[in-house]
Amino acid sequence: MKKLCFIFTMVIYLLLNVRWVYATDIPGMNAKAYILIDEVSGRMLCGHSENERMPMASTTKIMTCILAIENTENLKDNRMVTFSKEAASMPDVQLDAVEGERFYIKDLLYSLMLESHNDTAVAVAESIGGTKENFADMMNKKAEEIGAVNTHFVTPNGLDDDEHYSTAYDMAVIARYAMQNDIFREIITTPDYSFDSYTKEDMKVYKHYIVNNKDGFLNMMDGACGVKTGYTSKAGYCFVGALRRANRRFISVVLGCGWPPDKSKKWKDTKKLMQYGIDNYTYKVIWDSSKYSKSVKIKDGKKKEVKLCAKGVGCYLLGDDDTYTIEYDLPDKIQAPVSKNDVIGNVKVYINTEIIEQYDICAAEAIKERKMTFFKNKINAFFTCFF
Repeated sequence: MKKLCFIFTMVIYLLLNVRWVYATDIPGMNAKAYILIDEVSGRMLCGHSENERMPMASTTKIMTCILAIENTENLKDNRMVTFSKEAASMPDVQLDAVEGERFYIKDLLYSLMLESHNDTAVAVAESIGGTKENFADMMNKKAEEIGAVNTHFVTPNGLDDDEHYSTAYDMAVIARYAMQNDIFREIITTPDYSFDSYTKEDMKVYKHYIVNNKDGFLNMMDGACGVKTGYTSKAGYCFVGALRRANRRFISVVLGCGWPPDKSKKWKDTKKLMQYGIDNYTYKVIWDSSKYSKSVKIKDGKKKEVKLCAKGVGCYLLGDDDTYTIEYDLPDKIQAPVSKNDVIGNVKVYINTEIIEQYDICAAEAIKERKMTFFKNKINAFFTCFF
């Protein structure tokens, strides 16, 4: 009897754990971890194991690219990058540049993102950070700064390393940040791109290159706009996707989405995630600062109240079961003087129980302090009328 109880207990345990590991919000998903977020608010719309640390392969290059853009003043400094011996020694996928070959950094970012060249990633990292180790420090600092706190970068290209990891949620955060940059979006949506390399000594044209975008998702759905593929033997197939359609913006991430020869699973999962978003969420304006018109009492001011104005327009993806609330945080009275645009309070927007955004409420006018000389003048004027 005890043996039967033990077997029964173990079966229940295994069933519960298998269900826990493979349970998904969307039927038929293949990825070990996935997420779909609203690009505008960053709110998670669905996910599975989205906070589990996993290798993320070449989706790493999203961070490499955005750091390169930001650290060259949006590519305005026209930086030249020289391939080092280490950069030229990187394994496939490669641009196959040789040591000493020189490029404009803008050109290399197309090599980085369209064809995912590992040697290019190291060359870019060394140009920006001095060494790839210093650049990794920059990557980790930026990740922490934007809220990707379960991510740790070791390499600029995503080659396997036990200390190089992220999560589906963090990769969505990083992609959302990068997608705000116009140059980044231009690069990842370019079908093909050609450029030249130059000799180190006299800057003569050394070789001509053509790179083609390997992001198959761009042609799979209307509004698809990237972002980055990835694969290593440890990470499996990975993909970070973005879609913008009819004022809706989604970012998806799939990690560990099959191994060779199942290359197409990442596309199938991504399409399922995006279609889930399209079918279940629509944008709704739930905060419009232009419709806000209130005032607050003012102490010792030349007026009894100061008019207020607010900032921002809150347009968010909502599903049928979502609720939203708006919460105002304002003092009952403020002290004069007040300058126009002084922040007086704020308004918080909640979807369900999660705070999504906070907007400032400001003074719409300047109110000077009512000083004692003001009262003296009034009193003098009063007595002048009678005496």
